[in-house]
Amino acid sequence: MTSTRNLLILLAAAGSVAVLLGALGFQYLGDLPPCKLCIYQRWPHVAAVVIALGALGTRGPALPVLGALAALSTAVIGAYHTGVERGWWEGPTSCTASGSVTGMSTDDLLNQIMNAEIQRCDDVLWDLFGLSMASWNTIASLVFMALWLWAALKSRA
Repeated sequence: MTSTRNLLILLAAAGSVAVLLGALGFQYLGDLPPCKLCIYQRWPHVAAVVIALGALGTRGPALPVLGALAALSTAVIGAYHTGVERGWWEGPTSCTASGSVTGMSTDDLLNQIMNAEIQRCDDVLWDLFGLSMASWNTIASLVFMALWLWAALKSRA
């Protein structure tokens, strides 16, 4: 049972590493700058990799459950980001093109421009089969979460 548990943990962690490497590849090789929500989606993957290192050296379901929560958190952020990209809801004002400039003073408008994020969260820079990177992250992270939960169940056996 331990070998199956460890294999599941390794698969989930390898998935997170692959997502991180893909995101960095798009950023640095593909010249696609990440937005604030893109960055937020990366941190739970980093946490999952660190959790995996600990989980491989211990027994019990606690760390695999934490890994599942990390995967779930990046999936939730990715789903939220997808909604922002598709216009289903408004995103953070610091990285979307929401709001009107009507009635703003010149100084306020200049401050808003100067403090704006470089990449907007509501722009889709790349997609595959109509799904953005945020959407693909959501799907992949739900698969990783299932692997983590399966490892947690194997930890109890």
